[in-house]
This record gives sequence, C-alpha cells and structure tokens, in this order.
Amino acid sequence: MKRKISMLAAAGVAALAAGSALAQDSKTLAIVVKGLDNPFFEQINLGCKKWMEEHADSEYKCLYTGPASSADEAGEVQIVDDLLSKGVAAIAISPSNAPAMANRIRDIAPSVPVMTVDADFLEQDRDLRKTYLGTDNYLMGVKMAEEAAKLKPEGGTVCLQLGNVAADNINARAQGFRDTAGGEKGIDRLTGQGGWTEIEGCPVFTNDQADLANQQMSDVFTANPDLDAFVLVGGWAQFAPQAYAQVTDQVMDKLNAKELVIIAGDTLPPQTKAFREGRSHAQVGQRPFEMGLRAPDVMIQLINGESVEDPLFTGLDVCNGDDPGFCKDN
Repeated sequence: MKRKISMLAAAGVAALAAGSALAQDSKTLAIVVKGLDNPFFEQINLGCKKWMEEHADSEYKCLYTGPASSADEAGEVQIVDDLLSKGVAAIAISPSNAPAMANRIRDIAPSVPVMTVDADFLEQDRDLRKTYLGTDNYLMGVKMAEEAAKLKPEGGTVCLQLGNVAADNINARAQGFRDTAGGEKGIDRLTGQGGWTEIEGCPVFTNDQADLANQQMSDVFTANPDLDAFVLVGGWAQFAPQAYAQVTDQVMDKLNAKELVIIAGDTLPPQTKAFREGRSHAQVGQRPFEMGLRAPDVMIQLINGESVEDPLFTGLDVCNGDDPGFCKDN
C-alpha cells in the first residue's frame, strides 16, 4: 500500500511538473480533474490525447492533470492555483470540493477563461465560470431512480453511496434520485416517500476511494440482510473489480433473485463486465471521453470570445435487463 501511495504521489508531482513546463512553453488548455487515481478521469485524459492527435498543427496544447489522489481536495486547488499563476490560455476544472475551488478562483480572479467539466461549482458560484461541460447529474439521478422503480415497483429500503461531501455533481445525482423515487421535489432524505426509505447509516461517502467503497458495501450488506436496493451514485466500488466481485459474491443469491438490486453509475469496461455477470442490475453511464475531447474546443471558443451555451450536456447511456445496450459489447 505504501508503494502504491508513493507511486501515485510521484505521478501527481510528475503531472504537475509537466503541466508547469507546458504552461510556460505553449498556449495551454488545461484540464484539471479530481484525482489521477480514478479510472473515470483517465477517459477524460484519453479524450484530451485524441484532441491532440486530431489537432497536431494547432498552436494550442491540451494538458490533463490533477492531484495523485482523489481525496486530495487541497492538492487540486493548489494545482489550479499554480497553473493560473504560471500562465495558461484557459482552464477546465472538475472541482472535488466545489466551494473551496470557487473561493480560490474568486480570490485569484484570473483573466483567462475558466470553465468546469464533469463537476460544476455550486449555483451561487457559477458566475466564476463561463460554462459547464459534462453530465446532467440531476438527470443521472432521475435515471437511477427510474431503474430502481422498474426493479422494485413498491419501493423498499435503500442505501445511497456517494463520493465527496462537497462534490456538486454527486449531490445533484442524489437529489435527482430522491426527488424521483419519492415523487416530490427537494427531499433531503427518503423516509417513506414513494415507498422508499433510506436505512440508518446511509448515505455513505467514499471520498472517491474504491477500497473504501467496497468495504462500505460489505458492511452495509452484513448489517442489513433485508436491504432492497443499493445505489452506487458513482462507480467507485466497481473500479476495483476483484474486490467488487468478492463483495457481491456474498449476496449473489439475492442479486439473482432480485431480492437485492444494485444500480450503479458509469459504464467503464470493468463495470459493463460486472453488469453482464449479474453483479448489478442497471448501469447509468456518463461520457467522459467526450468531455475530454470537447473541452479544448470549448476553451478555444471562450478564448476567441465566442458565445457558448451553458450548460453543455454530454448525454447518458443506460444499461438494464430489458436493454443491455452499451454494456452488451463493451
């Protein structure tokens, strides 16, 4: 574990060093994500790289960076601070701690365009960025609730697994789920609305850590043998497929009988495999590659003073038992 942490830390330092050099040597379009340890964000990186391949002659370069760990909220703020201080043409940020990042942007008052990608600032801070590119996260929560309702028409007991407490995108998904499952707006916690009740001890917060996510799932299943639904609002536990398989092995009989149903966010390859193996009943997937591919073009539009829509949604892919869709062959 120490070796892994050391390697992640080194990766974060290397990414920041490369970012600093690139920011000084060219017109840099920076994409800063919550953490380099999250495979979801690697898809954004691949989109950034694809843009570079398709625009080899461009005066602009796409830089992907972030802290080594998704739990390092302060580290992400520092990276953004350093990049803006050294000079970039524009920056796209996926804020882990939305209020903290917004406060720093407000203090710096950068002259270059700032946008958000994947995760947005809180509503009161959105004047600090030009646009948001990514998922309609409230809608993602709605879709998760719709899938849960198909599987459990009468509702039941449910545990929501969330990420960082201050992540706007994750909280929006949770709100979309609660409002849709409960049949009314602004539900803070499901206490019987629409037949759904959140169990004691939930929601649980993973801090974007796959190992913690799997441990939480195991603990919840052990403590609540009659649980009806577990909702991974993000795909954290599934990002560690071996551990996720071990956790779901404990409840495979219930999953097969649909006594317990699992709804999960995202459709990365390990997740679609888990779905095909019956370790989840529905996946509601984002399109992170598209986020990374489109972000540089949006930043260039902003640099050129062009009008850009706000928000720019990238769509969702839903896989379920009736229509495996995207998950069938990926």
